[in-house]
Amino acid sequence: MTDPSPRALRLALWAQRQAHVVPAPLRRLAGGTLRRLTNPGARTSLPSEDWSVPLVPGRGAGDLEALRPAPAQARPSPPPPRVDVTEPTRVRCAIAAGVLDVGGAEEVAAFLARRLPGHGFETAVVYADTRLPGQEGEGGRLARALAAEGVTTQQLTPGNAADWMRSWRPDVISAHNARDWLLDVAGELGVPWVETLHDMHRFYHPHSWEPERERARAISAQVAVSDLVRQQYLRRNPSYPGDHVVTVPNGVDGSRVLPVDRSQARAALGLTDEFLFVSLARYCLQKNTFGLVTAFGDVAREHPDVHLLVAGRANDDPLYYEQTRQAAAALPDAGRVHLRGHCANPSALLAAADAFVLDSFFEGWSLSSMEALMAGIPVVLTDVGGAREQLANGRRGHLVANPAGNAELVDWQVINELRYRPQGNRAELVSAMSSMVRERAAWANARQRLHDEAVSEFSPDESLAGHAGVLRAVALGTPLPAHARQSQVG
Repeated sequence: MTDPSPRALRLALWAQRQAHVVPAPLRRLAGGTLRRLTNPGARTSLPSEDWSVPLVPGRGAGDLEALRPAPAQARPSPPPPRVDVTEPTRVRCAIAAGVLDVGGAEEVAAFLARRLPGHGFETAVVYADTRLPGQEGEGGRLARALAAEGVTTQQLTPGNAADWMRSWRPDVISAHNARDWLLDVAGELGVPWVETLHDMHRFYHPHSWEPERERARAISAQVAVSDLVRQQYLRRNPSYPGDHVVTVPNGVDGSRVLPVDRSQARAALGLTDEFLFVSLARYCLQKNTFGLVTAFGDVAREHPDVHLLVAGRANDDPLYYEQTRQAAAALPDAGRVHLRGHCANPSALLAAADAFVLDSFFEGWSLSSMEALMAGIPVVLTDVGGAREQLANGRRGHLVANPAGNAELVDWQVINELRYRPQGNRAELVSAMSSMVRERAAWANARQRLHDEAVSEFSPDESLAGHAGVLRAVALGTPLPAHARQSQVG
C-alpha cells in the first residue's frame, strides 16, 4: 500500500472527531476502514525523545536522562525482610503474564517474582509473548531482566503449557493479564488460580460480563489492586463470592524513585521560575491525554507561567497522538504544552515537577502517580482505581470527577463517545490544577511529608504480605487472611 495523502489523513482525523454522531456498528466498520486506508504510522509523527531540547526556547538545557540521584540520597535499599517459614509449608507459585515486556501489571508480576521467596515461596514466571500484536522492536525487556537476575522464566504455548506445569508442579498460579488458555490448562491439572485485577478495561463491554461470570467459576480468588476496582468487578459479576475478592493495594519500591537534585533537573529542562505539571502516561484513550491537553489550555490562559509536560510512548495509537498533537498546536498557549516520548529517567522529570496530573478514564492503581508521591510531588487525579486511597481526602492533592461520570459505571461506549468531545470534569480539572498553582508554596513545603506518607502507607512490604497471604491460603486450602480483606485506605 502506498503512503496515504495528507488529505486522507485529515479525513481520518476529522472522521474520528465526528464519530460520536454515528451509530456504534457503523462507527466500528468505518474505523477499521479508515485505519486500513490511512496507514497512520506512515504519516503521523511521534513525540520527540530528545531530552536535550529546553522547554523554554532560548534557554540553556542539559542531558536530563544522564542525571543521577544526589549522592547523599543514593543509598542502597535494605534487603527485603525474610519471613520464617518452615520447609513443609513452602509454596511453589507460578506467576503468569500475557506479554512480558513493560507495563504496570508486568512490573507487579516481576516484583512478586523477586520478593515472594522472602515469604517462603519458590517462584517462576511464565508468559505467552514478549510483544503486543503489531508492536515493533524486540520486546521482552522484563523477561530478559528477570532471567538475568536468576529468576526462572518460561515462555508457554497452548502446546507445551501442560507439560511444563506437570514438570514444575506449581501449588498456585498468580495471574496478571494471563491468557485464558492457561487458565484452562490449570483447571485440567487442578492448579488453583488467583487472578490479579489490575484494572477493569476487559469488562467495560456488557457482552463481556456473561463470559466472565462463566470464566470466574474456575478462579479460586481475586486480588483487586484498589477498592474501586473491587466494586467495579462485583457490580459486573455479582454472582462471584465477595469475600473471595481481596483488596491489596500496590506498593512502590523506594529504590525506583531515588531523588535527583531539583535545581539540576529544572536546569536540564531550561526552567527557572515556571510552574511545571508532569504527566507520565501513554498517548491513548485510557489515559485521556487529549482531554488533559485541551483542559490545560484553560489553565494556561489563567496562569501565564505554567507548563504541561507529557511523557510516554505514542505507538500504541498513532492517530490518537496525532489528534492530541494537533489539539495542543491549536491552543493560544501552544508553546507551553510539551508532548514528549518515553523518558529513561522519570525520577529526573519528577524532581523538576511542581505537580503531577492524570486525567484518565480508568486505572487499576497508577504506579506513576505513586512514584510522584514518593518524590514528594502533589498529584491531581481523576476518580479511578487507587486515586481515593492515594489522595487521602485531599492530603496529597486533588481528586477530580471521572471524565466519563460515575466511576463505577465507566464503559467503552461512554469513553469512545467522549474521546474528542467536551468532558464533564473539565471545569473541575481546571480548577484543581489552578489551585495547585496558587498553592505552590504550601505544596513545596509539604514535599517531605508527601514522601514520608507514601513510604509509610504504601510500603511494598505491605503489598507483598497481602499477596503472599492470599496465595498461601489458596495453595494450602485455608481461609483467606482476614487482614487482607481490609482495604488500606489512607
